[in-house]
Amino acid sequence: MQDLTPEKALTYYLVGGAVRDSLLNWPYHECDYVVVGSDVDTMISLGFQQVGKDFPVFLHPVTKEEYALARTEKKQGKGYTGFVCYASPDVTLEQDLLRRDLTINAIAKGVDGNLVDPYNGQEDIKNKILRHVSPAFSEDPLRVLRVARFAARYHNLGFTVAPETIALMQDISSSGELNSLAAERVWKETEKALAEQHPATYFDVLHQSKALTALFPELDAIWQDDNFACKQAAKAALIAASSLSQNIDIRFAAMCHAITSNSVNEINTETNLVKQMCERIKVPNQTKLLAIQVHQHVKQILDVQHLSPKAILTLFNQLDIWRKGEFFVQVITTCQAISLASTENKDHFTQGENLLKLAEQTRQVQAKPFVEQGLQGLEIKKAISAKRLELIEQSTLFQIQ
Repeated sequence: MQDLTPEKALTYYLVGGAVRDSLLNWPYHECDYVVVGSDVDTMISLGFQQVGKDFPVFLHPVTKEEYALARTEKKQGKGYTGFVCYASPDVTLEQDLLRRDLTINAIAKGVDGNLVDPYNGQEDIKNKILRHVSPAFSEDPLRVLRVARFAARYHNLGFTVAPETIALMQDISSSGELNSLAAERVWKETEKALAEQHPATYFDVLHQSKALTALFPELDAIWQDDNFACKQAAKAALIAASSLSQNIDIRFAAMCHAITSNSVNEINTETNLVKQMCERIKVPNQTKLLAIQVHQHVKQILDVQHLSPKAILTLFNQLDIWRKGEFFVQVITTCQAISLASTENKDHFTQGENLLKLAEQTRQVQAKPFVEQGLQGLEIKKAISAKRLELIEQSTLFQIQ
């Protein structure tokens, strides 16, 4: 019969996010454990399943929670993967905690409920400080993004990044190590940050640590102090989008609308900058498409009451509202956030509501009646387009000029 509690034969501690968030009264969903004084053979003999090749992590045979052997790490290459792991029964809990990024993440909890806090994480929680554990923090460039993400997560609790930690993050940015990060990892951290309650803080901290220059130069250009209006537009739109929706596509697109350029052909060039950034950091296609389409059409949508019926139909065609009704709703929600972010547009977003109503009306036009009339091929397409234009012309939703 399988032992349902094989961990009783081990010395282990709850570590990481579960300990941190329980102290913060913050919800958490995963529990990770570190095992001290054991080895691979012992873990396997107790029924734990080994996963991971770079360091010994095991899944509990019943709960499937992660148990990792206490380990140390030594930097021997570039980037966040250039580490050699040493796991042995002689590695202490304090040595394992020393390799972690922030003091608030370097607290362990024993089975007796007592906390082991060798690096004063509880004090930093009390003072609401995100502080690195040791100078080894600078060996992993991914930690720059992680700290910025934690700053976004705990912004409403009043957390800030310690000045000395910001200095280390600036050193990492200046070293060129951020360039070693895989684009997918950059987006993964950014995606998580966009899902937080205060995602704008993520980009603020990246700018403060000079990481925007390396990772998001298109955003860095508008986050500069001498570009205050664009920075405020980007942040305000992201904040407004976060209040309207939890959808990260909408939040990302709202922020990207403020990307600007000094080119004469501004709209195309600026949209290409959005596309360029999305492709470089491997933004998913749907997220990228929304950011590009909003950037390209936001001015038309915000000023739709001054568009001609033909221009509105062209807008509908370009956004393909006939097949992408849900996507069009996302476009409108994003534009609503951008409108709310403007000091000149605090009123109810009637443009968006009316466009959605008009889109629903024109989508009712189908091919069947024209087929029954004997029309074929291109004739049907022209007839559908003409009927949709007629509905737009007859609409009282806008004061068409």
